Amino acid sequence: MKKLIEQIMKFGVVGFICFGIDYGLMILLTETVGIGYLISSGVSFSVSVIVNYILSLKYVFETSRDNNKVVEFSVFIILSVIGLFINQILMWVCVDGFHIFYMISKIGVTAVVMVYNFVTRKLILERPRLAAKWDFTENADRRQI
Repeated sequence: MKKLIEQIMKFGVVGFICFGIDYGLMILLTETVGIGYLISSGVSFSVSVIVNYILSLKYVFETSRDNNKVVEFSVFIILSVIGLFINQILMWVCVDGFHIFYMISKIGVTAVVMVYNFVTRKLILERPRLAAKWDFTENADRRQI
């Protein structure tokens, strides 16, 4: 349990850094560049995902050295695209449906997506031999799973 709490705290720190990137870039693109909130929110989310991937695998999640990093990154991206979908739908619902200012909406939406991110990454990325299970290349080890 102590390890899980420590991991959640590390995820929170990484999340705070990535939220700063996501939120700051979204406001910059919307307010300074004049890009619509949904596009700027999608762009900022995508940039923060790359930073999140690097920091999460370095400081938060324990993945096997045996994992194929291409497969691992691909899984991370797939999970992130689902997170982006959740982000965009909730932003649209909050801003256009409930008429909540986009800067306020982003804070609540980020909290929802953060929970999704932690749970899915914990369940999938930390699974042992992730790459061995999903590596379909010619040279993949043919061991039973």
